[in-house]
Amino acid sequence: MATQDTSRTQRRAAATRRSIIEAAEAILVAGGPAALTLEAVAERADVAVQTVYNRVGGRSAVLIAVAELAFEENRDYMDAAYATPGTPSERILLAAEAYTRFAMERPHHFRLLAEPPADAEGLGGIADLVVEQNAKLVAALRDGIADGSFNPDVDPELAATAMWATMNGVLGLTWRADRLRIPPQELDSVLNTVVTLLMQGIERRR
Repeated sequence: MATQDTSRTQRRAAATRRSIIEAAEAILVAGGPAALTLEAVAERADVAVQTVYNRVGGRSAVLIAVAELAFEENRDYMDAAYATPGTPSERILLAAEAYTRFAMERPHHFRLLAEPPADAEGLGGIADLVVEQNAKLVAALRDGIADGSFNPDVDPELAATAMWATMNGVLGLTWRADRLRIPPQELDSVLNTVVTLLMQGIERRR
């Protein structure tokens, strides 16, 4: 009986944690990071603020939990691209398109992944998730080197990091509030230019 009671308590705690994170995600989507306060999360999840602390943690912990949930959504976008039959170049281009689509369709989620909260404990988990996803880009680069389409002098891991960071940097320009902001109608042209330059940097010269 004690074991059953413990399991029931654990299930309830897990369900409460999930509802808190989902409430936080809904607030983030509706109002952005500024709207996400512990009081707002507690009200939407219909729990006490102390319960938010107990089940998830402070605001940074809540944001990181939402970021981890966002990464799961990002994985759906990216896995479909990498699983599509085609050459290494075609798979990488599809992945770039999927990454951009995720950023445009889930802007607050994307920003959490690109600029996670400065929480030393939680950041390790997000970094692990990014490394896991970038490993698929590394694999595609290695495939391209193996079939002769990519420059064999390219370091796949360094190239993957550079490509990921470049995409984040360009997409981040859509967040700016000054005249350097990339407006939505110009984003495709800028990204196409950037992706072309990135691919030229790794393709083998004939």
